[in-house]
Amino acid sequence: MKPNIGLTDKTRSTVIKVLQPLLADEVALYIATRGAHWNVTGPNFHALHKFFEDQYEALDEMLDDVAERIRALGGEPDSSVGAYAKAKRIKDNAGDANSAKAKIESLLAAHESIIQQLRKDEEIVDDVGDEGTTDFLTGLMETHEKMAWMLRAHLE
Repeated sequence: MKPNIGLTDKTRSTVIKVLQPLLADEVALYIATRGAHWNVTGPNFHALHKFFEDQYEALDEMLDDVAERIRALGGEPDSSVGAYAKAKRIKDNAGDANSAKAKIESLLAAHESIIQQLRKDEEIVDDVGDEGTTDFLTGLMETHEKMAWMLRAHLE
């Protein structure tokens, strides 16, 4: 059944097209963070292992929220690795990085890329008049900014 939430079909379609690659980015970052968690080594292993776990748990909630937003707008979120691989816009190789520092730098770059894209996505969604999704994207951006700050603090 089509949602009757005060948005035109065209508006909902536009917003869903914005959210699908965001979902792919969130999934890619989740997997990269999991990889960093699994593969971190060194003198700060325990602290970083737990830190990465906290981050991927937060990302799990975020990606679920994006998928559910797509559903709430009447769309069907992509749900295959192939679709995510095609749609993602971030580099997601943190788990493959050699050192803990390189893993953190890679994750930081991915978060910052998502933050920059969220700013662009907010403009598109705001221009078509979906205040709910604009607010939703702002919340995601704030969470990514906090996560990026925490990663950055490890590098200072």
